[in-house]
Amino acid sequence: MRSGNFDIRCTRCPRLAGFLVEVRRAHPGYHARPVPPFGDPQARLLVVGLAPGLHGANASGRPFTGDHAGILLYQTLHKFGFASAPQSRALDDGLQLHDCRITNAVKCVPPQNKPTRDEIVTCNHYLHAELARLPANAVVLALGHIAHAAVLSALRIKPSLFRFRHGASHTLTTGISLLDSYHCSRYNTQTRRLTQPMFEAVIEHARSQLQRRDMAR
Repeated sequence: MRSGNFDIRCTRCPRLAGFLVEVRRAHPGYHARPVPPFGDPQARLLVVGLAPGLHGANASGRPFTGDHAGILLYQTLHKFGFASAPQSRALDDGLQLHDCRITNAVKCVPPQNKPTRDEIVTCNHYLHAELARLPANAVVLALGHIAHAAVLSALRIKPSLFRFRHGASHTLTTGISLLDSYHCSRYNTQTRRLTQPMFEAVIEHARSQLQRRDMAR
């Protein structure tokens, strides 16, 4: 699968490409390649995470599928009408996203789940292409500070103009709305840095913004 905003054969980051070779040897049944975006190609809501999890998206081939981080995400998307089911189990589970698409700032799983700055920069052109396809009234939800910064970089916007803060809503110079949330990782949810009501409030805000834009047409 190769397009302007995704290339499953990409090996531009030597450390990540080498790590994926090791992962394929250790886990022959894993996807263990760059993970493509998932969801509605015409979506007005784009959810941007950090990178695939080793035993989650890297294994399943779908963002936030097979790991703890996906539990809260898909439950909440379903609650507010963005997903056809509250769980994402596998590529063949029939799940559909409505007016929503999910991607990552870095498309390949990094060692220790920590991409380097150079890897984030190298992968940023894919995110740039994804953002360029969004309609003018789109909403982008950044899960975590790194995703927030990657979105701004892809849009060629100075990060100092829009600081990350959970629950913040930024109207960017491009006309896109950027919403911020803490990442729905196991650490954040178990330490209650991010609670279910907190995350639901962010997704509800995204839904409300899209509804207001529908009414303004």
